[in-house]
Amino acid sequence: MDGEVIHQTARQEADVLKTILNSIPDGVIVADLNGKFLFSSAGAEKILGNGAGKIDPAEWTTTCGCYLPDQVTPLPPDRFPLVRAMRGEEIHDEIVFIKNGHLPSGRWITASGRPLRNADGSVRGGVMTFRDITERRQSQQRVKLYERLCTAVEQTADSVLITDREGRIEYVNPAFEVTTGYGRDEALGQTPRVLKSGKHDAEFYRDLWITVLSGRSFKGMIVNKKKTGELYWAQQTITPMKDDEGRVTHFVTVLRDVTELLKKQEQEVEMRLAREVQQRFYRETVTIPGFDIGGAAYPADQTGGDYFDFIPMPDGCLGIAVGDVSGHGLASALMMAETRAYLRSYASTSTDVAEILTRVNRAMEADLDRGSFVTLFFARLDPKSRSLVYANAGHIPSGHLLGRDGEVESTLVSTGPPLGLLPDYEYTSSDVLSLNQGQILLLMTDGVTETLAPEDPERGETQAIEYVIAHRQEPARQIAEGLYQAIRAQTGNQPPQDDITSVILKVS
Repeated sequence: MDGEVIHQTARQEADVLKTILNSIPDGVIVADLNGKFLFSSAGAEKILGNGAGKIDPAEWTTTCGCYLPDQVTPLPPDRFPLVRAMRGEEIHDEIVFIKNGHLPSGRWITASGRPLRNADGSVRGGVMTFRDITERRQSQQRVKLYERLCTAVEQTADSVLITDREGRIEYVNPAFEVTTGYGRDEALGQTPRVLKSGKHDAEFYRDLWITVLSGRSFKGMIVNKKKTGELYWAQQTITPMKDDEGRVTHFVTVLRDVTELLKKQEQEVEMRLAREVQQRFYRETVTIPGFDIGGAAYPADQTGGDYFDFIPMPDGCLGIAVGDVSGHGLASALMMAETRAYLRSYASTSTDVAEILTRVNRAMEADLDRGSFVTLFFARLDPKSRSLVYANAGHIPSGHLLGRDGEVESTLVSTGPPLGLLPDYEYTSSDVLSLNQGQILLLMTDGVTETLAPEDPERGETQAIEYVIAHRQEPARQIAEGLYQAIRAQTGNQPPQDDITSVILKVS
């Protein structure tokens, strides 16, 4: 009887223990050395998404859907906490990710394991306890995400400010301080009116507030004012923040200073328009009986300071100009346009090339900045007498008259300084050059020679002459174009550092 009482008491205690273990939310699984589940609590089934069943220990991780914390790599069967406990190990709070058909979204658990021992200390099985930490894990992830968002807002280059519903500033990031000049302590408690520039009327701000108070975002360009009084353009977004009931409680404003970007875009538009105007100046070819004349100009920037022109003169002659304004870009392009205007004006009333350059030089005295100058080669071609006379205001490289056999017959050297250096200088003309069939006149700017041979412009001049001689059978315009393409090919199609211009005159 005593044995039966003891057995009954033990059974009752076991039932009480099972009841207690089934009542707690944690999972408890007990298995013998053969892998048979001796006990699996209700919490275990709820957490793992399936019951104990008769499963081989090698399949426990697959059946339960156990993964390492990366949520991708399956947990090796021999690393399952219960298996390790059956080997005599003790495991404490190991993180495991569970995902199976019953838990498609996945679940995080921490599992611990201890060996189940006999009275003599030998291992007879294992016990694994585990709990669902998904909510805690997600909360930690939300905290980390919040911290990353805070770091991002603090480090972003855009100005960020948060105001309450009445517009009082509650937060500004460091970029706001840098852009506006207002420190955080100065801004807090103020309203965005401290940035008001006066460039927008009351109706603009009224529409803005109607938009954001209705729960809609505002996006637009606003002219703001810095603490120093300096105005700047801001690309601004104001987003309403709502509570759980959908009421607007705060506003988040993000401002990006786009002043420099707008200036750059405006400059690009101006440069493009200037280039379009400048390109209209260039008459790439001109028709003169007995001559084939063509030119090509390629600026290093959108606009350039190089210049060539074919100008009808009063006596039926043709003026041929090749010039180079110091520097390049928009300022040089404007100076080039002014030079062209003066040259065409004086060439319409005079046929003396030296007198024309003298008058242009005097007219430009007040317009050229200190240190700026223009080199200009100007020739008068007389198609009747088939002759050429020129004046050269410091234009280097010099022009070259090539014979029909390719030799350099004449070098058209400078006859005076560049325009703008000596306002009272009287330029002189060259002797009259007779032009014969088969001759070629080559005029170019230093962009040609210095791009071909940066360290030895004279060598670059020779290379240009050699190219023209080798392609002498081609039309003049094609030679000028081909010379540019050859220069680009020789430099590996690198962007040129200077404007490249050439004019070719072939005597038929």
